[in-house]
Amino acid sequence: ANWIILTAKMPFWRNLGWSLYVALVSTGLTLLFCSMGGYAFARLEFRGREPLFALVMGTMLLPGFMNMIPSFMIMDALGWIDQHRALYIPGAASAFGIFLVRQFALNAIPRELIEAARMDGCSEFGIWWRVALPLLRPALGTLGLTTFIGSWNNFMGPLIVMRSAENYTLPLALRGLQAPTNTEWGALMTGSAIATIPLMVLFVISSRQLIAGLTAGAVK
Repeated sequence: ANWIILTAKMPFWRNLGWSLYVALVSTGLTLLFCSMGGYAFARLEFRGREPLFALVMGTMLLPGFMNMIPSFMIMDALGWIDQHRALYIPGAASAFGIFLVRQFALNAIPRELIEAARMDGCSEFGIWWRVALPLLRPALGTLGLTTFIGSWNNFMGPLIVMRSAENYTLPLALRGLQAPTNTEWGALMTGSAIATIPLMVLFVISSRQLIAGLTAGAVK
């Protein structure tokens, strides 16, 4: 009965599909750009590297609520209101992801290995793709898991930019079931229970990868 009420009051499977799409795209873009940025800050020599890295780290000091109004204004200027690209493109290169990959790369990627690849004629992009990425797999696994969970549970981002119920992600759609009176709590709990299943399966599959990535480099 709760399932019938849930599907009658909201397009549950559509909202679930949007959540899965946003989480997967957000995870893929984060792994791409953070692996590039973290590797560059760890092993490439270029002018202004340290001040630029300090600037990136400085963005982590800002509280999240300070970004709400600027984010909305930028998305509105770009015409991305009620579009899902506004949920995954702005955070594609997160400061936390760049920091995590950089710290792991400092220990996992020896300079001698990079120099040997350059002597063999490998391009910088080829070194990142063929040498760095395989060595960064534990850190990227951890980053991918945390990014997917954060995107899946994201409520404030869709609340700011999404307008139509058909385009809501699952957390926002479930919140829409609540009302000052006559809230269908059984249907709401049914949707919440179903929403936790993908995260539970993901964690069971990748829990070892998560622990290995978090503890890598703790001892030598």
